[in-house]
Amino acid sequence: MGILNVTPDSFSDGGNFASHAAAIAQADQLISDGADILDVGGESTRPFAEPVTAEEELRRVIPVIEAVRKKHRIPISIDTTKAVVAHQALKAGADIINDISALRNDPEMLTLVQNTQVPVIIMHMQGTPADMQVKPVYVDVTREIIAFFKERVAWFTENGVDRNRLILDPGIGFGKTLQHNLSILKHLEELATLGLPVLLGHSRKRFLGEIAEIPLEAARDMATAVASALLADKSVSIVRVHNVAATRQALLVAAAIAGAS
Repeated sequence: MGILNVTPDSFSDGGNFASHAAAIAQADQLISDGADILDVGGESTRPFAEPVTAEEELRRVIPVIEAVRKKHRIPISIDTTKAVVAHQALKAGADIINDISALRNDPEMLTLVQNTQVPVIIMHMQGTPADMQVKPVYVDVTREIIAFFKERVAWFTENGVDRNRLILDPGIGFGKTLQHNLSILKHLEELATLGLPVLLGHSRKRFLGEIAEIPLEAARDMATAVASALLADKSVSIVRVHNVAATRQALLVAAAIAGAS
């Protein structure tokens, strides 16, 4: 999954693709580099990010989704917590809803999901982007994430949504410290016990910078690719990354080694 942030304030590429022309050029590049899915977002979810209005989010994402859909057949994911944005994105050509709030932010999102058949990515987050990195605390982070997903999956099922439409994102960096993130990654295969696809969104995150002593977010693509390759055998279905080319190379090497006799 290639990340396309059409925002002025995302943590690693804010403003780079805020213009329509730049966004379309980046979409073309991600697809050329081998992306299987394109994830379009119009609101930054970095720590302490300020929320934007639905009108502004729509202004940012809808023209981009429409333009990409006219040129490419690649599945498009809309990264939003707002039902009106998700609804308009689906009408514009998006195929997947990616909601970091796991449908806890907007009550109308459930109705939209009930009235469609698209896959839905739900993420674990302790707190909100405004406060999630203020001393997050867990007793056992992996078990607590699994318990959260069990509750969410049951809630979807009770509300008439087929559980097989759900994709689980453990929310690396969303209300987690360095040690929390590492523990999640080490035990990532435990999420597979829930019987649903797992999405990993670790790209350019701060914890990689802390480990490899890389302060600049955009310089963390090698670390992202290494982590992707190491985690390729841990039942991960989707890796969400900024640099598709580097990660694809790492995954091809990992797959070749794993498949050798």
